Amino acid sequence: MIELANVTKIYNGVHKAVDNLTLTIPQGEIFGFLGPNGAGKTTTIKMITGIISPDQGTIHINGVDAAKHSLEAKKQFGYVPDSPDLFLRLKGLEYLNFMADMYDVPKEVRKPRIDELARRFNLESVLSDPIQSYSHGMRQKIVIMGVLIHNPSVWILDEPLTGLDPKSSYTLKEMMREHTNAGKTVFFSTHVLEVAEKLCDRVAIIDKGVIRFCGTFKEMQDHFKSNDSLEKIFLEMTGHE
Repeated sequence: MIELANVTKIYNGVHKAVDNLTLTIPQGEIFGFLGPNGAGKTTTIKMITGIISPDQGTIHINGVDAAKHSLEAKKQFGYVPDSPDLFLRLKGLEYLNFMADMYDVPKEVRKPRIDELARRFNLESVLSDPIQSYSHGMRQKIVIMGVLIHNPSVWILDEPLTGLDPKSSYTLKEMMREHTNAGKTVFFSTHVLEVAEKLCDRVAIIDKGVIRFCGTFKEMQDHFKSNDSLEKIFLEMTGHE
């Protein structure tokens, strides 16, 4: 579960990148976080993951206060950033073992987990190669594998489908559903509104740092008295018709 209460972030003393944001993402839910460029999505994600601190408000991950107990809060989630260009000099397997070490994953647990993730993402044959030799999509997959190595209950995914081939994209979406079916949480940022419409249990739309809507797609259609697609309603709501 992710809980944000009255969270605000101000840049340069005047610009409210996120303005009094309150959200609850329960267990068992794929939650889509949507918004145009500059809307506050990345700032919100950076606050949830502890990369930056809010100027106001509180954030809890599985009941752990992210400000007071930051290390314990970080153990609760796995975070896929919007760029996979990390640790390029390491070989794929070295990176996965590094991530497993960071989260104290026992050796007898990590090997079968790595084998299973590599099989699902079709990376078995390149784990001995340096990450800098990987394509963008392969780098994205190895980062996702590293995030999942400690089997976190909360997944925070920032544009995770970017660069993935159709099979890997399908695999990740399948894994997201498996994760929430097991009573766990997926927080999912994407610009691909068609995917969000089909995949997410609920969505929130943020614009200019403020949540404009939060609920199911059906609730959104009812609220705006529209049978349009999520894409059409999104464009109307954010002033980009």
